[in-house]
Amino acid sequence: MPDPIYLKIALVVQLLILLLIPLEAALAARGKIKAEYDLRDTLANIGVSVGSIFFWGLLSWLYFGGVLYAYHHRLYDIPFTAWSFAIAFVLEDCRYYWFHRISHRSRWFWASHVVHHSSQHYNLSTNLRQSWTSQFSGLTLLGIPLAFIGFNPALVALAFTINLIYQFWIHTESVDRMPRWFEWLLNTPSHHRVHHASNPRYLDANYTGVFMIWDRIFGSFVAERADEPPRYGIVKNLGTFNPVRIALHEYYAIARDLLRRDLTLWQRLGYLFGPPGWSHDGSRATTAELRAAEAASAPAYARSPASDLADSALSVAE
Repeated sequence: MPDPIYLKIALVVQLLILLLIPLEAALAARGKIKAEYDLRDTLANIGVSVGSIFFWGLLSWLYFGGVLYAYHHRLYDIPFTAWSFAIAFVLEDCRYYWFHRISHRSRWFWASHVVHHSSQHYNLSTNLRQSWTSQFSGLTLLGIPLAFIGFNPALVALAFTINLIYQFWIHTESVDRMPRWFEWLLNTPSHHRVHHASNPRYLDANYTGVFMIWDRIFGSFVAERADEPPRYGIVKNLGTFNPVRIALHEYYAIARDLLRRDLTLWQRLGYLFGPPGWSHDGSRATTAELRAAEAASAPAYARSPASDLADSALSVAE
């Protein structure tokens, strides 16, 4: 079992990097770097973060209980070594890729994750805008297989924490491009700006936490283009800085759809688990449909069909 000092160090590092937010804001205000801050948006991010920490603590037993149960019935005893950590870190990043991708492709899980995408600004404080309901959604239980294989829960938690710490710095416009080899191998601000963009061509791309190899393998990689700057936010922006509305708005929208009259059971399931934007009468558009319309009007911007093919397996049929 790894010494708890590793987890304590990771926590201290995570707290220290939060100091980069006022530093970025100060440098941007002096015109030293590119970063756009809006005080109302930043305060909303902080408010949402406070709620996220509270509910994570309140419901974390759902995640840790599942992980500990799986570890009790583990297949192997894997010791804590440099190699076992390296393997766990890579596997954790693959888990995060699919956790992230499913969070975009099913409305039930999107209702939790959309919180993080709802800001129309993109700076280090955006990273604070996290879900209040990630435990409630059940998707975090994708972490159970690592414990069931035999990786110690503390080791899994360490890999998870370092993965999230890495993702903090990519929420910025102050970094244009990293060296070519770095851009190919690892997630960068450029790749993650694409992920946070609402431009049709950029929607549902670049799900990786750390290693871009997952997006390249599974057909979801899209490069940032100089001739198409990202427009941050979601397809239909909220127009509010109220943390409660930011955190829960999609659940309200789901409830409103489920309470509609004259829907079949399958249509109700479509509104609950189908891709965001799905509607029984075609009055809305999913991200795949928005991308298809964009590609039809500008063929040069069409994306590889591999991503849509993979996503179709995650969608509820009409």
